[in-house]
Amino acid sequence: MNSDLIGTIILMTYYVFVVALLPVLFKYWFKIPTEYVRKMHHVGYSLSIFILLQLFSTWYMAVGAAFLLVILGYPALLLLEKTAVYKRLFVDRSKNKGELRKQLIYVQLSFALLIYIFWGLLGTSWHYIAAVAVMAWGFGDAAAALVGTSIGRRRLIHRYIERAKTIEGTAAMIATASVALFLTLVFYAGLSWLPSLLITIVAAPVCGILELFSKKGLDTLTVPLGTSFIILPLAYLFMFLGW
Repeated sequence: MNSDLIGTIILMTYYVFVVALLPVLFKYWFKIPTEYVRKMHHVGYSLSIFILLQLFSTWYMAVGAAFLLVILGYPALLLLEKTAVYKRLFVDRSKNKGELRKQLIYVQLSFALLIYIFWGLLGTSWHYIAAVAVMAWGFGDAAAALVGTSIGRRRLIHRYIERAKTIEGTAAMIATASVALFLTLVFYAGLSWLPSLLITIVAAPVCGILELFSKKGLDTLTVPLGTSFIILPLAYLFMFLGW
């Protein structure tokens, strides 16, 4: 219980200071573009998966901490939205506000599902897949947005594609997800470079396709979950082969 309490304190502190306040302070001090602020929040969210996986004793305590964050953070954001500070410093693209609250729910639901499946159901030997999938989503999606808005020229227009997405943005998503997948597989999961490379070659394009066709912010769920279900059979195959 002591380790879980410490983990909860660290998680809450991380979200308040690193995920919430740090990007806002960067916007205030350095006047960085709005999209960069959004993606700083985004990457901060994704990195918190390591706190949930490493600092909690059981999967259900990690899931409980994720939902506790929603219970505390949702009403806090709801109150903050009514202030002038929120409009001036925070980035919320929705017409009636609430984007940050919605993303908080999506992110923690995604984390909870991944932890339940790849730790609770399959055991600790597979919980690295949760981290790998989240890293692919977190860094890949950030790259897609930043590259797409800054240098994206060739638009992808389809009735199932929401907003103005570009070939350049999708290519950046796949390339960055590839790096995140490979490095996390090698240095966090401890896989050798060959199976890590083969998993990356298959899974990274899936990340790009899922991000491209996800709507209403649901890529927070579809990309990490979809990626994890691609990684699992491949990782099992390579383990069976003794790679």
